[in-house]
Amino acid sequence: MERTGRCACGAIQFTITAPFIGVGLCHCTKCQKASGGGPNYVALTPRDALRITKGEPAIYESVGDSGGTIGRAFCGTCGTPLWSIPANEPFFALKLGSLDDTSDLKPEMHIYVASAPDWHGINDELPKFPQMPPAG
Repeated sequence: MERTGRCACGAIQFTITAPFIGVGLCHCTKCQKASGGGPNYVALTPRDALRITKGEPAIYESVGDSGGTIGRAFCGTCGTPLWSIPANEPFFALKLGSLDDTSDLKPEMHIYVASAPDWHGINDELPKFPQMPPAG
């Protein structure tokens, strides 16, 4: 299944060519900044499955709650957050809001809930992990 996505102004466009590894909500402090306060809804996609078809995103690098370097891709024109690039991981954390169609996607877990403020209101039955879920 191929998926397409773009920033708000259309300057950056991309295609995803493989199924997502998982879909979830990230409550880390950097995602809170990127989302404007709440969690970020993300889909983990294999690194080799993301193909940029138009434009070139800007990348901001910082240290994430994991202690590792995180690159955050965004449109330099309109500012739309697009995906995160965690160091030493085989995936990108694609922002669901950047996809053209999300009608078939449902969150499967919450990650970095140790960083979530009380007002995030995590009131569902999805699995919750203080940071990343255990590998495997």
